[in-house]
Amino acid sequence: MNVPAELKYTKDHEWVRVEGDTATIGITDFAQRELGDIVYVDIETEGEDLDAGTTFGTVEAVKTVADLFMPVSGTVSEVNAALEDAPDAVNKDPFGEGWMAKITLRDASELDGLLSAEQYGELVG
Repeated sequence: MNVPAELKYTKDHEWVRVEGDTATIGITDFAQRELGDIVYVDIETEGEDLDAGTTFGTVEAVKTVADLFMPVSGTVSEVNAALEDAPDAVNKDPFGEGWMAKITLRDASELDGLLSAEQYGELVG
C-alpha cells in the first residue's frame, strides 16, 4: 500500500497535499482498494465554503457509494473534471491523476489535526 510521506491524512481515508494556501484532496490508496472499481465521482461543491468534516461529494464504486469528507475548512476552488470521463483514474493513480478537489484553506492550523503518513499507516495496518 502506498502512503506518501509528504501528505497529510484523515481517519476517513482522504489525503491532503498543501501548496501555499491551496490544498489538493483525494482518497487514499487504501480507500480505493476497499471501494473497488470506481465508476463515478460526484462533486458539485465547487465555489462553496465548507467546514472540516462536511461532505463535499461522493464516490461510486460497483458495489457501494461513499461520501467524501472535507479534511480541513476552505472554499472548493477546483474539481478534477477529468474524473467525469475517467473515474478509474482514482483506482490507477489516487495520489496523482485521481485527485478530487482543490480548496483554498481557511485556517492552515487545522492541518495540525490531520494524521502523518506514519500515523495513517498504523491506522490502516
